[in-house]
Amino acid sequence: MPYRFSFDLSRISKAFFRDLAGMANEKGLHRRLGSQARNLAKKFRLQEISGLEISDALMLVEDLVDMYVRNISQTERFCKTRKRALLLPHCARKYMDKRCQASFDPKIPSYSCGHCSKDCLVNKATELAEELGYDVFVLAGSSCVPQVLKKKGYEGIVGVACTHELKMGGDFLQGIELSGQAVPLTKNGCANTSFNMETLKRTMCLA
Repeated sequence: MPYRFSFDLSRISKAFFRDLAGMANEKGLHRRLGSQARNLAKKFRLQEISGLEISDALMLVEDLVDMYVRNISQTERFCKTRKRALLLPHCARKYMDKRCQASFDPKIPSYSCGHCSKDCLVNKATELAEELGYDVFVLAGSSCVPQVLKKKGYEGIVGVACTHELKMGGDFLQGIELSGQAVPLTKNGCANTSFNMETLKRTMCLA
């Protein structure tokens, strides 16, 4: 279910995400995730900086940890894949109107980046992915994933989205026995969302 709140983690220290990844590596984490999430939110002043209610902040932290846990469990298998695809959210485009030159193919369904803005995150991610040999799909939501992957024969998938979308996508990949890695949005919403390009590059370069 989509979040009922908006968040922007772009002002949160990078150490926050390192600590999240560290939590995901801890044994027996599920037994104390609630207290760990609360400690992490307090340490990095997540509620103060993001403006989230404490319950929403804790939900976000727990979902991010779950995502990292799944990434870790899939890393070894993902590294062995060769034919890969990158799935990007269309809401991360710089423009959501006619200024965006992306073309839409309803048969897939996916946008194809038109490379119209150098500072557009989707453009940057698309160029990087294509250099690394990935096919790229810019999607309106996780419901498009089954159609995109149908008959394509991919072995590995990197997905960028909100954590709730990543969870649904991860469940789908598991069901069809595909290996995946997830990169979370650092800012959600219906437009002008964002993600960390360094994290994306590090994830796509796994081999």
